[in-house]
Amino acid sequence: MADSSKLPQGFFGYHTASSEAAHSAGKVWWDRNGADYLDEHGDFLGDTDFCWCPEGLRESDAALLGPLDQLASRRVLEIGAGAAQCSRWLAEHGVSVVATDISSTMVAQARLRNDRTGIDFPLQEADARDLPFGDSSFDVVFTAYGALPFVSEHEQIHREAARVLRSDGRWVFSVSHPIRWAFPDVPGEAGLTANRSYFDTTPYIETDDSGNVVYAEHHRTLGDQVRALRRAGFHLVDIVEPEWPSDHTRVWGGWSPLRGKMIPGTAIFVAEKI
Repeated sequence: MADSSKLPQGFFGYHTASSEAAHSAGKVWWDRNGADYLDEHGDFLGDTDFCWCPEGLRESDAALLGPLDQLASRRVLEIGAGAAQCSRWLAEHGVSVVATDISSTMVAQARLRNDRTGIDFPLQEADARDLPFGDSSFDVVFTAYGALPFVSEHEQIHREAARVLRSDGRWVFSVSHPIRWAFPDVPGEAGLTANRSYFDTTPYIETDDSGNVVYAEHHRTLGDQVRALRRAGFHLVDIVEPEWPSDHTRVWGGWSPLRGKMIPGTAIFVAEKI
């Protein structure tokens, strides 16, 4: 494994880094690039839509948080919310929801979309590792590709989700399917040939010309995720692996119809507090 004390300059690849350097990079990256990300993907995500993944699975179809009519009587928290499209969809359907993100840019973008749609709910800048809410404050906590991939201490996020959840509360999160880490992150034929060990959990790191970490993303195997949930006090209800719809032609980074027909791109974990 690479030496985290000697990060190369202008590096793109797999390397270790200190947990705080990786975490700080996540906030800085989204603060700098969040608006551009929304310009690129905003038409797919919408302003008021709950999409779990690039495969296009919607909460309106999957009901992973529970039946919508039951959610109306529950309190819901979204972490790593980005522009809070998912929370806005819930709020539009009468759900009491709070959305948080560590990036001030993304929180500002969420406020702009609240103003644009006329749908209002609490938005707060917050670190998912240290949530500013009391114990047992929510019935459901969720994130769609938020927070978890960008920190070393993913178990702390699970523990925080458990802390703020009431008894039997539900924790649902989507991440890149762990098997994808064995393949190049490209949408074409090259992305169908494994070139890394699935079991190698060295994070993907990018550095600037001074050797500072400017992007970090972390890989956990399916077993890593399940064990982390158990240690945080959850039992696993389901793992959803959305198939690529036959009429879905969009390419999103390494996600594509070609790869989607062959390997899973997303894993959605549904857990409940013991």
